[in-house]
Amino acid sequence: MAPRQRENWGTRLGIIFAVAGSAVGLGNFLRFPGQVCQNGGGAFMIPYFISFLLLGIPLCWIEWTMGRYGGRYAHGSLPGIFDAVVQRPWAKYAGVLGLFVPLVIFFYYTYVESWCLAYSVFSLLGSYAQIDKPEQMQAFLSAFQGIGSGGKFTSIGVAYGFFLLTFVANMVVIYVGLARGIELLCKIAIPVLLVAGIVLLLRILTLGTPDPNRIDMNITHAYGFMWNPNFSVLTQPKVWLAAAGQVFFTLSVGLGAIMTYASYLRANDDVALSSTTAAGMNELFEVIIGGSIVIPAAYLFLGPEGTLEAARRGTFDLGFVTMPVVLNKIPFGEIFGFYWFFLLFLAGITSSISLLQPLVSFLEDEFGWDRHKAAIAIGIFCFVISHACIFGLGAGVLDEFDFWGGQLAISICALLEVLIFLRYMGIERGWRELHRGADVQWPAWLRYVFVITAVYLGAIIMYWAAFEWLPWIMKPFGYLVTMGLPPHWRAAPVQPAILWTRAGLLLMLLVLLALVRLAWWRRARRAGGAA
Repeated sequence: MAPRQRENWGTRLGIIFAVAGSAVGLGNFLRFPGQVCQNGGGAFMIPYFISFLLLGIPLCWIEWTMGRYGGRYAHGSLPGIFDAVVQRPWAKYAGVLGLFVPLVIFFYYTYVESWCLAYSVFSLLGSYAQIDKPEQMQAFLSAFQGIGSGGKFTSIGVAYGFFLLTFVANMVVIYVGLARGIELLCKIAIPVLLVAGIVLLLRILTLGTPDPNRIDMNITHAYGFMWNPNFSVLTQPKVWLAAAGQVFFTLSVGLGAIMTYASYLRANDDVALSSTTAAGMNELFEVIIGGSIVIPAAYLFLGPEGTLEAARRGTFDLGFVTMPVVLNKIPFGEIFGFYWFFLLFLAGITSSISLLQPLVSFLEDEFGWDRHKAAIAIGIFCFVISHACIFGLGAGVLDEFDFWGGQLAISICALLEVLIFLRYMGIERGWRELHRGADVQWPAWLRYVFVITAVYLGAIIMYWAAFEWLPWIMKPFGYLVTMGLPPHWRAAPVQPAILWTRAGLLLMLLVLLALVRLAWWRRARRAGGAA
């Protein structure tokens, strides 16, 4: 039987936009400004750019290089790519994290993405136009999510309807294909994102001093509040860890998605310049646009204390509580509110579609399924499991999915990528592979940065293992832990929903391992050998 012809990207710009779209997400516009605000303002950019250079760029190089290499052997998912690079029986099982992580993130990310679509519609309809206090907007959000009362909504029905629309939109793009679906969407979405971001940025820059009685709350002070450096924080390890975590989070490395995208490149397509360009495009959105909208806008209307409190409350509050209140206070706020939330929606959907491609590629490459069959099967599975995050939001289910998939497993997966690259591809061979067909030759001494990347990632994981694991592990068992020497314990309700979530995630990991085993057993049987 002739091997199935794998898809290819239509254009070089298409793959750059697709990878940039995978990276440009909600974290660029919500998580990043909050991190800057809480961690020393402009001083935060020192550890941030060091992490970008020592962690982000090398991981991008590794993922593009190994992905293209795996595609040469008709593998587009991490089990197959690791198997092709390592050529040891265990490697394919290590690669199962490249299926587990994006699936787990997709389950909840699509639901959050649907909030952005909903709020863009709400803004145009004036559904929250009369709300001028954060606590009122918090009630609006909680009622919309179905976990609170006192807002505009009496059930979760509206939120569920927008989830259905968002989920279907994702699945249509995946079903259509690589060039006509993912690439086409990203070619449209990335320029629109850039234009919408610039429009919002210009509006913030022209706000001046909204309250004449508070001359200290002007645009100059707003950017000063955001960016004035507090260099004393650079002595705190948590700030350096926060910077590394933000770079890691924003570039979407460790997911397996970039490797999958790169596997559809041709053997001599450039990866050295393309990978760096995609990473740089992400930084444009994050630092220039994302860092110049939310916090400065909040400062103009909430002042320094209110802004800092909003940043401390986290990503969701900044996006869905603080910004709607702020935008309600400016002329034509409903139009700019639509711009803001539709910008977030586009950033979200270009990321979420990348999360499903590794599993689609796995079913295509290892089981011989066509894209349409794979997309339908994955869609049904994801639709069912996503309901745990929708209806278990108030019970902490979404947070569990985010922790185990979006924080811990993704870090371990990225560390495995670096170690496998160093051990089995090797610095010299890997450097040559990175520059195969390259349009640029990076200085040869840079090849040793991969060792620093491995040490950096290992240090982050060991720090978590030493100081952060106990509160999360013990969270559902009836008491909370405040880390100290010794730890401090206090009583809390037992949380069975979290226990069931963990059991479900473990079961899913075991099923994925079994699928990997079955795929290689079938291949060995066809080849007349042993798995």
